[in-house]
Amino acid sequence: MRATRLFYALRSRILYGYKHFGFVPATLLALGTLLIEPVTRLARAALHRSAPEAVETLRGMARLWASPSRPGHADARSGSHPLRPSGASSRVRFLQYLPYLKARGFSIQVAPLLDDDYVRGLYGGRRKHYADILRAYRERIRLLRQSRSRFDLVWIEKELFPWLPAWGERWLNRLGVPYVVDYDDATFHQYDRHRRGGVRRLLGGKIDEVMRRAALVVVGSDYLAERARQAGAGRVEYLPTVIDLDRYTATPKSENDLFTIGWIGVPVTAPFLQIVGPALAVVCRGGAARVVLVGAGAGKPDGVPGQVRPWSEETEVSEVQSFDAGIMPLPDAPFERGKCGYKLIQYMACGRPVVASPVGINGKIVEEGVNGFLAAGPEDWTRALCALRDNPALRERMGREARKKVEREYCLQVTAPRLLRLLQSVPAR
Repeated sequence: MRATRLFYALRSRILYGYKHFGFVPATLLALGTLLIEPVTRLARAALHRSAPEAVETLRGMARLWASPSRPGHADARSGSHPLRPSGASSRVRFLQYLPYLKARGFSIQVAPLLDDDYVRGLYGGRRKHYADILRAYRERIRLLRQSRSRFDLVWIEKELFPWLPAWGERWLNRLGVPYVVDYDDATFHQYDRHRRGGVRRLLGGKIDEVMRRAALVVVGSDYLAERARQAGAGRVEYLPTVIDLDRYTATPKSENDLFTIGWIGVPVTAPFLQIVGPALAVVCRGGAARVVLVGAGAGKPDGVPGQVRPWSEETEVSEVQSFDAGIMPLPDAPFERGKCGYKLIQYMACGRPVVASPVGINGKIVEEGVNGFLAAGPEDWTRALCALRDNPALRERMGREARKKVEREYCLQVTAPRLLRLLQSVPAR
């Protein structure tokens, strides 16, 4: 078969899988096509002693690997991709610690699964490029093959291969390479609570296995710690999600003419703003306040005055400093109970009072009446925001207390030495 015909035949097979099957079976089919197919074809060429067939196979497969295939849709939710530079988890749970660790003798290779452009595209609503994902998996397999000779410890964000079983983590165990795995989200619920039974059966216990096999599980909330212990993890340690005090400075008060309620996040969590939409409309009635949403995409609730601004790492601190108060609405649902309150930490680091849903770790971060308010329903949200709107002295006092708490518990300057000790405590292979 000529290279071009081989390319189109195999590419069509992959696209057909993503169009008609779920994400997991389609990905298994694609991996088989890209990894097993060339081996069988080359073996047949060797058996027949056909050099032209081998050359055509290699040319066709090379073209397939380079092809930016775009299936029409995928029937699965986007998962968390380990160590992605633009992802908040990667930046605050991993990358911001690297200078500190390197200065203390760690030699670190950063190996993101997917690159910056891919992640920005997802946040911007662009379709997934499944050929990019498969190439990323291939590169991760290559690194795993070299791990025994290159690494004393592997530090993983959530999982090695999203939407596949824990093959990579098992492989590290067989190679005798210890790994530390970090969680700041209830990643296990994207599998064990998936709407498709096949995903629940195949992957429902995957993250539990990843936790059990780890030398150390690091978590950002009590909810995640409890799951790790239930999974049988040998060692579980809490490390909060934090900010760098050198980046986040507290400004006494904003220079807004109107009381400004702020929210910062990504489009995937913007629908949670609907929880507080009615209260925002009341608080802003008659031009008494406005709302600024950073990174919400098209997620602004109807009838709420204000604006949506794009997010960037360069401007996120100044955006938060422009708020008078920060909000974090969340539904009381299993996945959200595992969140680690990063929005609240950002607001509080800038000396801003907060209002949040009493879900998960929010109740630990927010001290009622001290650095903010917890709001369980629309009346609570309205009452808390009106109190902050109408009392600048209250905002200033709560903002000072918020900053003090971040300086005590939720900053890089406090947690970096602790992380260093945790990583050093893992026995070398």
